[in-house]
Amino acid sequence: MNLDCVEKIAEAVLYEGYMLYPYRASAVKNQQRWNFGVLCPRSYSEQQEGSDAWMMQTECLLDANASTRLSVEVRFLQIVNRTIGKFPQPLHDLPEAAEPECELVDKLIAGGKTFTPWQEAMERKLIITDLNPAAFTLHRHSLFEFRARRELESITDQDNMKAGVVIREWKTLSGVVEIGLKQCRDALFKATVRVRNLTPYELPQHESRADALMHSFVSAHIILGAEGGRFVSQLDPPDELRNLSSECRNIGAWPVLVGEVGARDRMLSSPIILYDYPQIAPESPGSLFDGTEIDEILSLRILTMTDDEKQEMRQSDERARQILERTENMAPEQFMKLHGVLRGLRPLAEEAQ
Repeated sequence: MNLDCVEKIAEAVLYEGYMLYPYRASAVKNQQRWNFGVLCPRSYSEQQEGSDAWMMQTECLLDANASTRLSVEVRFLQIVNRTIGKFPQPLHDLPEAAEPECELVDKLIAGGKTFTPWQEAMERKLIITDLNPAAFTLHRHSLFEFRARRELESITDQDNMKAGVVIREWKTLSGVVEIGLKQCRDALFKATVRVRNLTPYELPQHESRADALMHSFVSAHIILGAEGGRFVSQLDPPDELRNLSSECRNIGAWPVLVGEVGARDRMLSSPIILYDYPQIAPESPGSLFDGTEIDEILSLRILTMTDDEKQEMRQSDERARQILERTENMAPEQFMKLHGVLRGLRPLAEEAQ
């Protein structure tokens, strides 16, 4: 199996829409983010009458035998709120005993850099392995929790004094992964995986999606692996399995085969619509967080940004900075590869008589 190919597709799904061109925090397109694969707390979802989901479900068919081992990997992003604190007077060092007093500001310029508030993201992953579908009808519940935390990073000015702090904070998230395996016929099973957001959440007096997102799973998706087994395509199942395949119920999920074309040992359940065996173009120099755009167009647009716009992009987010530096350092021959490529030719079918 080509795990590198699977990893690249999964990462593209994880960060799709993370930050869009023009890759600046002030841009209108980046004012409301996190639109794909969001699982909100249940109380908020019910308040919204289900318009924001709190659960996703994947179902697919699996050819398996006594030696088959199934693995389930759940991935999502957790939002990290970044705020900027300015000290009343610069400090020689941060005190260890207590958090220093500071004023939250929209911008702090120190040491030749500009620091602004933003929402970053932290990758979360849960892996459940060594499940034997042929041994018995399996029902498994795996509870998980990621604890809240608050971290400070000092901001140093030109005199090597501490002018302020970058404050990163994230909330406690809790949930459950439910796995079910049901035998449909000899050597054929239906696998069911549900991910539920069980994070306790009290609705604020003034309802806020931004607040609910701090307690949400973002870009949630599932990778199923079958060692010694084969998944059945949900998009194009064999004729004899179409009825069983049509009974698979997927909620907020779109399962497709991933890996090398023809391989059937990996299934990606994505929050965005894909075809079987999606691929990252080998000419693509790196992620641009916008799979619906064209690399060449985005790269050329980045290069036409003003120096002030590039400076804001560089200081908005570390991932955005990497995009900018990669684009500015791209060799001319790499740009030529982005202009277009012919994947293959095939003869036109003869016109029907």
